[in-house]
Amino acid sequence: MLKRALISVYDKTNLLPLAEFLVNKDVEILSTGGTYKFLKENGIAVTEVSEVTGFEEILDGRVKTLHPIIHGGILAIRDNSEHMETIGRKGITPIDMVVVNLYPFFNKVEENISFDEKVEFIDIGGPTMIRAAAKNFRDVIVLTNTSDYEIVMKELQETGEVDFGTRKKLAGKVFNLMSAYDAAISNFLLEEENYPEYLTISYKKELNLRYGENPHQSASYYTQTTGKGAMKNFVQLNGKELSYNNIKDMDVAWNIICDFQETVCCAVKHNTPCGVALGTNVKEAYLKAYKCDEMSIFGGIVAFNKKVDKCAAEELVKIFLEIVIAPEFDEEALEILKGKKNLRVIKGEIEPQNGFEFASVDGGILVQERDNKLMEHIDYVTENKPSVEQMTDLVFGMKVCKYVKSNAIVVVKDGMAKGIAGGQTNRIWAAAQALDRAKDGVIIASDAFFPFGDVVDEAAKYKIKAIIQPGGSIRDTESIEACNKYGISMVFTGVRHFKH
Repeated sequence: MLKRALISVYDKTNLLPLAEFLVNKDVEILSTGGTYKFLKENGIAVTEVSEVTGFEEILDGRVKTLHPIIHGGILAIRDNSEHMETIGRKGITPIDMVVVNLYPFFNKVEENISFDEKVEFIDIGGPTMIRAAAKNFRDVIVLTNTSDYEIVMKELQETGEVDFGTRKKLAGKVFNLMSAYDAAISNFLLEEENYPEYLTISYKKELNLRYGENPHQSASYYTQTTGKGAMKNFVQLNGKELSYNNIKDMDVAWNIICDFQETVCCAVKHNTPCGVALGTNVKEAYLKAYKCDEMSIFGGIVAFNKKVDKCAAEELVKIFLEIVIAPEFDEEALEILKGKKNLRVIKGEIEPQNGFEFASVDGGILVQERDNKLMEHIDYVTENKPSVEQMTDLVFGMKVCKYVKSNAIVVVKDGMAKGIAGGQTNRIWAAAQALDRAKDGVIIASDAFFPFGDVVDEAAKYKIKAIIQPGGSIRDTESIEACNKYGISMVFTGVRHFKH
């Protein structure tokens, strides 16, 4: 039977209905600090913890619930006669419910406050109490989420008890919360340690998704509890809910356009760019990206790095698109785009944070830095050198190459991706596909070196004028000689961009 509850919360949402319910059930409420004051001011009968322990708060509130009378009352197993005899002898009354939520470390660590101030938001007493209550969940109801108050009140009202399944779930939520909370603190203190001995990741569920990559796969979307991120800090302005594939594709598209200072448009389909182009304005950039692959862009995602205006919006609504994402939309453009009620219109708030990326394998997880380096150097390795215009296209092509699955080949002309091919096990296949799609490209970019001269031979058939690639093959001489034979310029960058 519920007789005593300890309540100490930072977030006081839904607290008064719970406290009033407990008082009406003749439950004694113990509390501390701000929670005690809040309950008292709202007419709730409450006893301060220090009255029970006989020990006042010390060290600026760091020590208030860390006391045997509190933890003995929480941890005593009720059907263990030795436990009950011990706490009885010590004058300890059992605590049957613990209602605690923690100092908001997730939020405070992001604020512009000093390191020492952030440290003060590392909760000690709260985690200790809820961990103790969760361990003894058969006898102690533990509440850490304000949305669970109603569930517990309902069960208590209907049966006078909270069943085992609910208690177990509430206890599980404690350790789930604590693992994320401790991970955030660990990452804060080990911020300069890129690969710590234990990988602790702190994410919170943002939403349940309808399904994953395919309808038979379940999925949810989690965002990191601390720090910012492009796919965390965005605003949806229109359209139906985002899907698993939408979020993945949007991430690729946004990363690509953020690599450019010039006005650029990127179209993505199945996690791969299918059109990328520069323009003097967003409309021109979009039309050029559209022409790269008019079939693949249908049902795809389109991203811009500049404000979308009315002229661009009028073009965008002519075909079916899943998402349009940009840093800004003018009012007329937004009105036009909202004319398609299912079109997801997304305002990107920040650029990618260029941290680390993760890939799961069966039984493990791979962690690496994001591919943030475009080139190490520019080496002109052929007799002919590219013109200024060709060099501009070469750099453009390599920026796109970073986001195409390996083996990747991108054919470019006048700031426009004319042909994109990737995901092939053989580089010559990718080159042949990209060149055939482009028809009239001027340069090609490759994510990795040419192991043979066959790509150069294929490029010559399409009158390619310049090539950019990392270099580094033991057979580099073969491709250099082939370029010299055909009068093609080639430059090496020293940086490979495999993307698996």
